[in-house]
Amino acid sequence: MTHELLLLRHAKSDWSVDMDDFSRPLKKRGRRAAKQMGRWLVKQQLIPDIILSSPATRALATAQRVCKQLGMDESAIICDPRIYEADAQTLLALLKVRRDERRVLLVGHNPGLEDLLLKLTPNSIPLAANGKYLPTAALAHLVFVGDWIGLAEGSAKLVTLIRPDSLPEH
Repeated sequence: MTHELLLLRHAKSDWSVDMDDFSRPLKKRGRRAAKQMGRWLVKQQLIPDIILSSPATRALATAQRVCKQLGMDESAIICDPRIYEADAQTLLALLKVRRDERRVLLVGHNPGLEDLLLKLTPNSIPLAANGKYLPTAALAHLVFVGDWIGLAEGSAKLVTLIRPDSLPEH
């Protein structure tokens, strides 16, 4: 059976506020980008069965905005504190325990998400202009054959890597 993994880096956060890293909110641009990515997922008919999100303010706000665009109840979002500051191995371990979901959306942070993307996909991935694979609000759509427990290095195929600056604003 084919499974799908959607990796979404949180949208642009606001560095102008005097808050700790965990509590930083989204910038206006970030709120708009999260909404755009949610609309793109709807157009592509990529509605996840579940959303796993870091509880950091900027990641959870991204997940909530995407969820709203998808017409999903926010109860579909599972906040897992292990996602915040997670490395690729930790993220992979969190995914391997999934059972019934065919499509999972994981909302998190770099460098963990980028490292996971590079670990799972055997082929080279194009860098964004800023030198990142997953700039803020970028989404990677991966597919793999087998169960979540079998998700391993090089086992997934990158279908699409979409960045908000490539999407229409409206």
